[in-house]
Amino acid sequence: MKQFFLVFLCVGLWQGASAQGFDHKHSIWDSILKKNVKNGLVSYKGIQSEEGSFKLYLESLSKVTEAQYQGFNEKEKISFLINAYNAFTVKLILDHYPIESITEIGSPFSKINLARGIPWKKEFYTLLGKSRHLDWIEHEKLRKDFNEPRIHFAIVCASIGCPNLASEAYTAVNLEKQLQSAKLGFLKNPKKNSYDKTTNTLYLSKIFNWFQTDFTKKTTLIQFLQDGFDETIKPDAKIVYNEYSWDLNELK
Repeated sequence: MKQFFLVFLCVGLWQGASAQGFDHKHSIWDSILKKNVKNGLVSYKGIQSEEGSFKLYLESLSKVTEAQYQGFNEKEKISFLINAYNAFTVKLILDHYPIESITEIGSPFSKINLARGIPWKKEFYTLLGKSRHLDWIEHEKLRKDFNEPRIHFAIVCASIGCPNLASEAYTAVNLEKQLQSAKLGFLKNPKKNSYDKTTNTLYLSKIFNWFQTDFTKKTTLIQFLQDGFDETIKPDAKIVYNEYSWDLNELK
């Protein structure tokens, strides 16, 4: 009887601990990313082979209630939403895999899908108690609820033109360092952003055109960009926006 009681007590304690709250270390997702992301490119086949762990993580996100979420501090909320966006984007790709671009999701016409934002408006997962689409996380939560423009370097739309997907999960403890690293990593990538001092021309990702108001709430766009460039950018620099690649960010 005593042995049975101890076993019962241990099971009860384990269940209680499991119910206490969400894993803000995002341990499962962190492990998946470390094994399957290299230099921002994703081994979708590798994540596919870890279907059980990946599904478990997605379920842990979906189980968080609105009341639980409201109990998170700001950094926990931002980390939760960034990881959710990235993980469910990977799920969206795997649901249609193999594909060459996220823009293939929707109608047979990629240009129409892109113009209408169909992949990002498709409701295919549950978060905070309701069926959601990716745009909801980006526009209704991250951009609307937080004055943090660096989220644009952390959420990744499964495309080469996007910032690199981090090979670790975002966490509240490391959020400031991770967001700044994501920003600088993106700005210092000459394939996406560069400055020609001789012609005083900035060649920028279209992200800075699409979301310019997010980057200029507290400062000018050039002042926001400056810490990502070694050369001092002149205030009157001409801006040219680079073509955006929607090719899948797949590690091959």
